[in-house]
Amino acid sequence: MKTDILSMLRKSDGYVSGQQLCERFHVSRTAVWKVMEQLKEEGYRIEAVRSRGYRLSESPDILSVAEIESRISTRWAGRNVSSFRETDSTNVQARRLGEAGAPHGTLVAADAQSGGRGRRGRQWESPPGRDIYMSLLLRPQIPAAQAPMLTLVMALAVADALREQTGVDARIKWPNDIVARGRKLCGILTEMSADMDGVRYVVIGVGINVNGTGFPEEIQERATSLALESGRRFLRPALIAAVLEKFEARYDKFMKEGDLSGLRDDYNALLVNVGEQVRILEPGHEYNAISSGINGKGELLVTREDGRQEAVFAGEVSVRGIYGYV
Repeated sequence: MKTDILSMLRKSDGYVSGQQLCERFHVSRTAVWKVMEQLKEEGYRIEAVRSRGYRLSESPDILSVAEIESRISTRWAGRNVSSFRETDSTNVQARRLGEAGAPHGTLVAADAQSGGRGRRGRQWESPPGRDIYMSLLLRPQIPAAQAPMLTLVMALAVADALREQTGVDARIKWPNDIVARGRKLCGILTEMSADMDGVRYVVIGVGINVNGTGFPEEIQERATSLALESGRRFLRPALIAAVLEKFEARYDKFMKEGDLSGLRDDYNALLVNVGEQVRILEPGHEYNAISSGINGKGELLVTREDGRQEAVFAGEVSVRGIYGYV
């Protein structure tokens, strides 16, 4: 009931009467009052005016189930939420839920992580009260070979949401980093469980630097945050809801097409280094090439210095700008 009341308050342009809430949820005025007191204790600013009712005037930046769910407007993405004050990793928790039979679209969020990981096992700094750490559990009916494309679907969704919600010029560094002014804003880590019958589930983990204003010395030259880029702080639950809304629409299109052909133009429009020289870092071998964007499989199309054209697969290589991270 708390989630539903919070949702009603958030969607209302003015006051919501106590009587309206009582009738809507078939409870007493005392029960409604108790929920309002709980919300106030959690940091919500709620105005109560006799004969007018209740009005939500300010929300705290907390990642509770009720706060996240009250902002969700999707059909299936994030409709089942699990939230932690601190956990080892939202991807680990999502995999556990996947093994336990949690439904498609289950969202796991945490205020802090003790064992966050990035690509190739790198540690992801995950302090409390600052950033977004979330994972989405999916059960797509697709061949295992198509699952890595979902990483690019999420990258496009995150870039879209951040640009729309914050005004920050968020762009994609192939295949799955989100950057601003050449510095990393967000990382995405996709993991899959499959058997002989195909994909059992996919977990997409997303870490977004939101309100931090400082980074460890070893990464401070190549990391940034939405707060640093904009000079403002942002409510993390609102950003999560925006990412889920964008992802659901992009995912549905991906599933209809069976690949990234329907999303390729939008992805390439936000891709950094298109038409520019990049450094391809293969195991034991590096070379320069000109990037021309992705194909329908999500591979990066490049032209070597000798004119040969290649499609680079994300799982095999890293790509850097000639003069740095981007």
